[in-house]
Amino acid sequence: MGSIRQNRIENVIQEEVSKVFQRNAKELCLGAMVTATVVRVTPDLSLARVFLSIFAGPPKEEVLQNIQANKGKIRGDVGRRLKNMKHIPDLDFKIDDSLDYAMKIDELLKK
Repeated sequence: MGSIRQNRIENVIQEEVSKVFQRNAKELCLGAMVTATVVRVTPDLSLARVFLSIFAGPPKEEVLQNIQANKGKIRGDVGRRLKNMKHIPDLDFKIDDSLDYAMKIDELLKK
């Protein structure tokens, strides 16, 4: 459980990253629908792990590679929106597979 400050920063980064993906969907997401589902910031606020849910488009790994290649641009956009933060954390993008896992468990329970 993080501090109140960490939680606020996580929420703001999640919101801003989602907005960046909405504005630049064709370029960054290769036409796929990408949503930031969870953001976890380290206690020293140097790294933010952003978990992404990727739907409808090219393979998830291909979209993630393109996002990783453009993470400097994404971080810059987030930094311009969060002018009151002295240091913007580095962004580390990961695929959130919790929905796939839940569907698999549900399917196994139905058998």
